[in-house]
Amino acid sequence: MGYSIAVVTDFNTCHHGAIMLTITIDTARRFILGKQGLWPGRRWRGIAGTEQAMRAMEYLQLDPLQIIARSHDITLHSRVLGYAPGMWEDLAYQQRKFFDWGGWLAARPMDELPHWRVVMRRERDSGARLRSMARDHADAIVEMRAILRERGTVSNRDFAMATRTRTQSYRGRKDSALALYYLWRTGEVMTHHRERFERVYALTETVAPAHLIRESDETEADRFLITKEVSFSGLARLNRVGDSFLRDVPFGTATQLREAMLADGDIIEVQVEGWKAIHCALGSDAQVLRDLSAGRVPQAWTPLETTTTDEVIFLAPLDQVSARGRAKRVFGFDYVWEVYKPAHQRKYGYYTLPMLWGDRLVGRFDSKLDRTTNTFVILGLWLEDEALGKDEAFAEALACGFARFVTFLGASKLDATAIGQPLLRQRAHASKAAHSSGV
Repeated sequence: MGYSIAVVTDFNTCHHGAIMLTITIDTARRFILGKQGLWPGRRWRGIAGTEQAMRAMEYLQLDPLQIIARSHDITLHSRVLGYAPGMWEDLAYQQRKFFDWGGWLAARPMDELPHWRVVMRRERDSGARLRSMARDHADAIVEMRAILRERGTVSNRDFAMATRTRTQSYRGRKDSALALYYLWRTGEVMTHHRERFERVYALTETVAPAHLIRESDETEADRFLITKEVSFSGLARLNRVGDSFLRDVPFGTATQLREAMLADGDIIEVQVEGWKAIHCALGSDAQVLRDLSAGRVPQAWTPLETTTTDEVIFLAPLDQVSARGRAKRVFGFDYVWEVYKPAHQRKYGYYTLPMLWGDRLVGRFDSKLDRTTNTFVILGLWLEDEALGKDEAFAEALACGFARFVTFLGASKLDATAIGQPLLRQRAHASKAAHSSGV
């Protein structure tokens, strides 16, 4: 599981004069992982590192479901040494360095707000669902505006169902909930903070710095959205179906901007050997791709402690590198988050997490946190290659990953009896015991 890369990368010129790179799937995999801060190991630490990670990732997708931990907290644990659940909330709601927003809910850097305010206005003016919401709940929207001015902060829990008009929307069961959601989506209010993950709203001018409450130029905003999507993906197809965030850029405009950005060198085309579609990367990442192709790890990616070969990393269910079918394309690893499947249709388990060793996804495990005994319980573990079950290096790396994960969860014990491979089970238990005693 070392890092040597014996490949040849070609740099050709395309019909529009832009550079076309041809890279191997190994280079693509390492590039995608490295852009997201997952390879060759954790390179950020603590709350300052959490801010760096959130910026490098481009989007931190938020999800309310908490089984062992919330997906976004697991996402940051896999990238940041010493990450503790809630650090991202401090950055967002105390330091105001990030804000959460969107139908696809994610935390985004606060300094990007002028670009997103262009999208908010577009959604308000042309989004069918929001326009319908504004029409159907006009009185409630006016009422919520007045209450926010009077009280400062408001949450949906402040309004009893008995006093409101019931709705049938999945966005909320009360007209007050939909009115607040509408004001949030269109930029009049922002999330002031969260209580048990539920948004507490406040008027935008009381949350965001005054100099950011403006709209950027339309073309500037569109270029930003395309650039952000490419950076988020590492390698992006930039088509209507594959890149969901480009729905915020008119498709005709996106096509024209793509050509202009290729000509300007802002983005470059990349052909990955074995992939049919041409992908795009940031022009500023061309040297990184050259380094990876030559077997060099960029200096900025140097791990602070262990590498992913020394310590297995567990990916969150919604991690960008493996969610939404990407695990199959990038790693040849068929991963589906089965949490919303009926129990009888699940192949593995309710909350399985992929396991990253080196630069490959080598297996998955299902687990739960027994809060009555404060025990992290492994419910099942499945390997892509059963031979790994007897691999000493992998067993040690997996045990290190479990030990750090238990600490992250705040659990006091690890129950690995469900792991079927004796070596892996033994090492997991032994490692946690040593970790707990400070050895």
